[in-house]
Amino acid sequence: MPPLPGMPDARLEIFYFDAGGGHRNAMTALTRLIEKEKPGWQVTPVDLQALLEPIDPVYKLTRRVTGSLKRLLRPVAPGLSAIEPWQAQDIYNSALKRGVTTGMGAILPVLQRFIARYATEIEPLLAKRWKDPATPRPDLVVSVIPNFNWVLYGALRRALPNVPYATVITDFADCPPHFWMEDQDQIVICGTDMAYRQAVATGFYRPHDIHLVSGMILKENFYTPPPADAPTRQSLGLSDSGPVALIMFGGNGASSATNYILNQLDKTALGIESIVMCGRNAALLKTLEGRPGCRPVGFVNNVADYMRLADFFIGKPGPGSVAEAIHMGLPVIVEQNSNTMPQERPNPEWVRDKGVGVVISSFKKDTGNAARQVLANLKHLQDNIRSNVPENRAVYETVAIFERYLEQGRT
Repeated sequence: MPPLPGMPDARLEIFYFDAGGGHRNAMTALTRLIEKEKPGWQVTPVDLQALLEPIDPVYKLTRRVTGSLKRLLRPVAPGLSAIEPWQAQDIYNSALKRGVTTGMGAILPVLQRFIARYATEIEPLLAKRWKDPATPRPDLVVSVIPNFNWVLYGALRRALPNVPYATVITDFADCPPHFWMEDQDQIVICGTDMAYRQAVATGFYRPHDIHLVSGMILKENFYTPPPADAPTRQSLGLSDSGPVALIMFGGNGASSATNYILNQLDKTALGIESIVMCGRNAALLKTLEGRPGCRPVGFVNNVADYMRLADFFIGKPGPGSVAEAIHMGLPVIVEQNSNTMPQERPNPEWVRDKGVGVVISSFKKDTGNAARQVLANLKHLQDNIRSNVPENRAVYETVAIFERYLEQGRT
């Protein structure tokens, strides 16, 4: 049945949150491509954390505390009274900024127990939103977040039983149980062979609802030429021909790890300069300003333009960062040890398997030797990227998958 006059051809909702940057990045990339290439579609990004604030224990506790502080500070220190309560995801992001990932594995089961404990509140809250006449009925609901998929799916089935549900996995692999994959009738989109094999092995999904795309979801500017005002090595004060490392730890940066890396690079005596993507870590940005051979950069939306200027990448093995670097032809140096977060532990294995970088156990001790190894084998590693990793067209492939299901719903 065609849409009525004045109605969109299709309505999609994309659920995301801001624990780390990859989920928002995937949502943004999908939304912008749809808006550009499918003008008849209506896309609604939905911040799950904002919806769940009424039952978020971290938010409720800090709201009470900050409310009391505001009342005390307002008469004597108005400038300090703008204290805002924290959301649960703020704890995760703060730990990343400080580079404190020890014990982060324990957070996953705690979060999952929280979801199970509050499922009887979460599910009706979500279902109520979908049943609200003020909320347009979606034709497809998409999740780019882990852990919550079973309760999101249950709420959707309660409110709109015939609307399809899709999960776009933004990690290289699942981290079972109850991370990305759940025993429910849905669509699952995988960006690596590892995740695809896991999805098939679960037996949860119909074979035709499991889709393999060519990588992680990347933003549009990873596919477009640099703009006329894009940074250059010269504009950044870097050498035109010497080796340049791009250092990045996601949108929140990581102060201690970055300084370990820079000190190690200095000790190589190879003249390695660096571009450090500090993200929202203002303290890191400030400490690096004026450091010889180092160009710190705050939060920007054109990471691709800075990657074009580098020879190799150094950072945590996050799925987005590694995928971006590889797409731009940069061999990677990543760390793997007991502090590596559970959902990122498959990523160094992927780097080894594809032969596209060097995996070390300590940025503090091993970065210098790894950098020497990468530079000595730079062409070989670049050749491996071209031959062992498919060209990443995942965002385009994913939108095409959405279109097929939407067309099925119209027939």
